[in-house]
Amino acid sequence: MDLKNLGERKIIELLTKRFDVMPNSKLQFTDDVSTIELDGGKLAILNVDMLVQSTDILPGMSYRQAARKAVVMTVSDFASKGVQPLGILTSLGLPSTMRKKDIEEIAYGLNTGAREYGSYVIGGDTNESKELIIDCMCFGITNEKHLMKRSGAKPGDILAVTGLFGDTTSAMKILLDDEKAPPELMNNLLEKVYLPQARLKEGLALAEVGAVTSSIDSSDGLAHSLRELSISSGVGFEIDVLPGSPSTLEFSSISGLEESQLIFYGGEEYEIVFTVPPKKWKKVEGAITSIGGELIKIGKVTSSRNIIFKDKGKRRILGSSGWEHFQ
Repeated sequence: MDLKNLGERKIIELLTKRFDVMPNSKLQFTDDVSTIELDGGKLAILNVDMLVQSTDILPGMSYRQAARKAVVMTVSDFASKGVQPLGILTSLGLPSTMRKKDIEEIAYGLNTGAREYGSYVIGGDTNESKELIIDCMCFGITNEKHLMKRSGAKPGDILAVTGLFGDTTSAMKILLDDEKAPPELMNNLLEKVYLPQARLKEGLALAEVGAVTSSIDSSDGLAHSLRELSISSGVGFEIDVLPGSPSTLEFSSISGLEESQLIFYGGEEYEIVFTVPPKKWKKVEGAITSIGGELIKIGKVTSSRNIIFKDKGKRRILGSSGWEHFQ
């Protein structure tokens, strides 16, 4: 069976089944980051994320924007765990046809992304490759009690997100499928994919409160993120609020594409999807409001393993489709 038939998730499963598990590891292989136990209840937090030109750089995206995006991809995983990245290592695969100016733009993008989130690029590696590859590894340290995991959601918990969905999917429909939109709307949508934002300040605030029962970054799409939380926590979800942005609603109306499809089955959105007990909601909401963020309740955790969306009075079971490499 070739990799296209296997898909990314099966490939990861094949790999991790053959790895010895580090003693005292605090997270599963499938979580957003990895941990190494330190003294005094501290954990070293590490994560690596790879940007590849042919799959991750959209038409019209500059090298500077692509390099910054590579940092955002990695930082977003730290955000979903509530951890401040202290340093970033980056490995660059560079085609020999690239110019000096291109390398300078990549360097500016990496530095801009790192400094934007209070971190630094502290080193890395370079090699020749057939296409541009930017591989970033983040490092940080946290108290174990502050670490937010994918597992831990309980029936009755509130399901919430840190922002609205659908704009990046709409933008990709414009860039990749030649959908049309008025200039102002198109520019607003394209900015979301060219200049994505990781929700680091929100993640740090959530971790400080200590009320979150499960958490994941939504970069592979909302439906996929919900499925991953469902698997890790052994629960289901009932969604009664569609967290779509006004721009997505407008684009849906113009294009004829279903709004819920744009919201649930996209990717490139770096929101935090999390659960919290109802009695702790006000405290969580207050912490996020105090830093200028927003939270949106979209549903609740159930004991069923299904993910149900209440759509115009009907109950739909959501599939887990989202971005998956090789497929």
